[in-house]
Amino acid sequence: MTTNLGASTGAKSVDLAKRLAAFAAVDRHILPQHKVIGIGSGSTVPFVVERIIAQGNDLNAHRVFIPTGFQSKELIVKGGLSLGDVDQYPDIDVTIDGADEVDEALNCIKGGGACQLREKVLAEAAKTWIIVADYRKNSKILGTTYKQGVPIEVTPFAYARLLQNLQRLGSTSPALRMAVRKAGPVVSDNGNFVIDAPFSEDILKEPYELLKRIKMLTGVVEVGLFCGMAKAAYFGNDDGSVSIRLADGTSEILDAGHE
Repeated sequence: MTTNLGASTGAKSVDLAKRLAAFAAVDRHILPQHKVIGIGSGSTVPFVVERIIAQGNDLNAHRVFIPTGFQSKELIVKGGLSLGDVDQYPDIDVTIDGADEVDEALNCIKGGGACQLREKVLAEAAKTWIIVADYRKNSKILGTTYKQGVPIEVTPFAYARLLQNLQRLGSTSPALRMAVRKAGPVVSDNGNFVIDAPFSEDILKEPYELLKRIKMLTGVVEVGLFCGMAKAAYFGNDDGSVSIRLADGTSEILDAGHE
């Protein structure tokens, strides 16, 4: 019983950290003049949508929200917000998204939820792309805490050859991501497979170089390395504070109780 209680308390602390980061990011970046808003994927995103809904119908009635995948689409629809698509709205004011890990230069690993292609489209389409996460995702070097590997969306036809080519690039044990409670591999919203490719921290110190090398492999659709894209990252901490890191290298801490 003690172990379960401790795990429950830890989960509540992480959820609170996610909520604090999401609320702070929405308050600072989803402003009245913003009409086209991208909603990302992951466990922090429900709190993003919660805070947007709290801004009220007067603002949200004149907005359209673009999802990165099934999860965010459901959050938008169930929240009573207007659903759009990036082919209708190719220019997005702000996109807020989660991340699996963020380094000191705001480069990210994303794709733990197999949405990296659509996430990157919405990140590139946005004038401002903001990351929200909890303190566990805040690293100096990618691969420090997220050990599953770089998520790579690939065409099913090419996956076997790509596993070999990724080993040649230095991945220690690239593997096709297998589904849970379904026989066979994970299939993305786009009908593709996902390979998780671990690399050493030495290689991940230069994530953009690795991104370019992987992207050149035939059969790769998109790579879950997001480099030089984020304007700011918000990390909720277990003490109730929020750490903010900006693309220009500056940082800020919002003390607990800042709401």
